Amino acid sequence: MKKIRNLVIGGIETKIFNLILVTLLLSAAVFLLVTLVHGKMLSQMTEETGQRQREAISGITDTVMDRVVEESLGKTSLLRADVSDDMFSDLRDRVEMLAFYAEKLFSDPSAAPAAYEGPDPAREGETYAQMILADGVSEEAVADRLGLVANMAGIMEVMYDASEETNSCFIGLPEGAFMITDDRSGQKFNDDGTPIGYDPRTRFWYGLAVDASGLVFTDVEEDAFTGDVGIVCAKPVYVNGRLAAVVGSDLFLTAMRDSVEASEEDGSFLCVVNANGHVVFSPRDKGVLKVMPSSEAWDLRENANEDLAQLITDAMTAQTDVREVKLVDGWYYMMGTPLDTVGWVLVSAVSREAAAQPTQLLQDSYSQIEREAVTAYRERSTRSNTAIAILIAALLVTAGAFALMLGKRIVKPLNTITSRISQLREGDLEFTMDDAYRTGDEIEVLAESFAAISHKTVEYVDHVRSITAEKERIGTELEMATRIQTAMLPHVFPAFPERSEFDICACMDPAREVGGDFYDFFLIDDDHLGMVMADVSGKGVPAALFMMASKIILQSVAMLGGSPAEVLTRTNEAICSNNQEEMFITVWMGVLEISTGKLTAANAGHEYPVIMEADGLFELYRDKHGLVIGAMDGVKYREYELMLKPGAKLFVYTDGVPEATDADNELFGLNRMVTALNKVRNGTPEEILAGVKRDVNRFVKGAEQFDDVTMLCMEYKGNGGNDHE
Repeated sequence: MKKIRNLVIGGIETKIFNLILVTLLLSAAVFLLVTLVHGKMLSQMTEETGQRQREAISGITDTVMDRVVEESLGKTSLLRADVSDDMFSDLRDRVEMLAFYAEKLFSDPSAAPAAYEGPDPAREGETYAQMILADGVSEEAVADRLGLVANMAGIMEVMYDASEETNSCFIGLPEGAFMITDDRSGQKFNDDGTPIGYDPRTRFWYGLAVDASGLVFTDVEEDAFTGDVGIVCAKPVYVNGRLAAVVGSDLFLTAMRDSVEASEEDGSFLCVVNANGHVVFSPRDKGVLKVMPSSEAWDLRENANEDLAQLITDAMTAQTDVREVKLVDGWYYMMGTPLDTVGWVLVSAVSREAAAQPTQLLQDSYSQIEREAVTAYRERSTRSNTAIAILIAALLVTAGAFALMLGKRIVKPLNTITSRISQLREGDLEFTMDDAYRTGDEIEVLAESFAAISHKTVEYVDHVRSITAEKERIGTELEMATRIQTAMLPHVFPAFPERSEFDICACMDPAREVGGDFYDFFLIDDDHLGMVMADVSGKGVPAALFMMASKIILQSVAMLGGSPAEVLTRTNEAICSNNQEEMFITVWMGVLEISTGKLTAANAGHEYPVIMEADGLFELYRDKHGLVIGAMDGVKYREYELMLKPGAKLFVYTDGVPEATDADNELFGLNRMVTALNKVRNGTPEEILAGVKRDVNRFVKGAEQFDDVTMLCMEYKGNGGNDHE
């Protein structure tokens, strides 16, 4: 095996490459042969099939286009004949003209009254102006107004006769009189022959025009006299700011209705929507396009069918493009066209199925051609497939034999290596080289690498065993150190069961196996209780050793007598005399005179004590701090005195309490500590320490502890003993 830069010649990589290369060359040759044969066949078939498809598509497309153009022209003609916006425009112009003449007439004080007539059955079919009064309105009371209005009769008769679509022209007075011009005077009588009373003020068109103070179009409604459907256009007339009359005209929309209702055929239909979004004409008898009374009809612009609602909304302003809308009976292609004069919309619709019929014909024809092409292809490809199968079989046999031969040669040394590895046992873990592995390729390199790794593994196992033994020894020693440190601190409670003047309790929770904090309390004599809370700089074993030495020195000095300041001064001198590691310790020391409750204390750089007066709350006592012990020789410490009354309590601690940290690196803090103390202020010292510890644990929520947590609590009961509990 040779290696030239990154190119390996004669190795496994080369052997595999040769195998793949041979296989690819054979596959490429076969594929090329098959491609040439199939290409020729497909080319011929594509040409023949394409020609037949083009001929079929050309013929059917011409038929489809002819049908589409024919239907489109038919719909357009129907729209122009029956739904022309011109008749609404003419209606509007007639009403504007009536309003103009009426305003001139009512504004002319010199206008003379004219004769007027009521409905007459004998004049049925004759166009003339007919005066009708509302029930309860006397003719004498409005005679002058009727005569004045009668001057409009000639103009109204001319307007009525000028348009075949006009139903009537009319004027309604606020006094309850109504003049209508048409040729149906005989229809204005009841079955008993009495005239029909008609109050224009109660009609929808009257109120709509007055409310709008301008020209309006009503919804489609039935005529009061004939019952035919129509639309009313009305406009109020004002003179000197007062309502003088409401003029109007209406159209019969029967032809429009009939045309729309007959429009549904071959999957297409028309419908008309008014300015309020209500369907006024439609051939549908169900669904959202069903015609309903105006009081019950819904606005299609607010319909849940968003596509339909958007189509109607857009068509109110301009003709829309063709859109797909889903109705209850399927999908439809729809287009909306506005009728600008009245603000209506004409909707043309054709079902997708109907529109797709020409396409279906095209698809059927194409499918037939495709089936014929497939049949021809299958017949011609059968022979080709047979040849391909023979070639592939030969290729597989050749490649399989070559791969087996080469694989056996490659895998044999690997199997030998595997067998040797499986024989490795404890005590015989080293793999050594053998001539069977010297193949001159990557297998030899692999065996050499494994032999080297095996040798290093044996050495590593021996090393791990020695390290493990050493670690176990250190762990045992640390465990023993923890027990020794714990034993050195007062740990039996109650500490002085025979003394009822006070109660004291303390605890320490080290951050590591051993800690640098310590507390101590001891009777200097029968009337003096010494208390110490200290924190050594650093962590772990060095801090623990320094802590033990400091505790012994401090207690020994204190037992010799002297005030707390003197004890701290002497302790500092003793530690500074041989402090080569330059460690230091913060100390708070207090001596309680049991008989009087006088507490004398000194502080060497330690945390503030917390005092609770009898029946009061815990509060920080911000005493003056001296320099930490061990920092500098010759330091003098000051002391202070507090008078504790029975029921008072003292709480001292190390910085591990306020500096306890949660997962977000937020400190527990002095405020939370004082709050925790006051929550359990009425408890015993042991209960108070447990309550503070509980609040600290709840705050840190399992976050890692980085500092020792040490606390001491003393309750002064005085000579009364339990009387002050």
